[in-house]
Amino acid sequence: MDLVRILLAILLPPLGVFLQVGIGLHFWVNILLTLLGYIPGIIHAIYVIIKK
Repeated sequence: MDLVRILLAILLPPLGVFLQVGIGLHFWVNILLTLLGYIPGIIHAIYVIIKK
């Protein structure tokens, strides 16, 4: 299942974070990072998915 989340995180980073932790601090931080730059959003999303 983590592989699916990582693939979704590459395509749409907030979705990958949402599937992992729900709507919380990491979700909102990821939306902010994705808006500031797509790559930081991907890195953060993969970090959150691997960390759990």
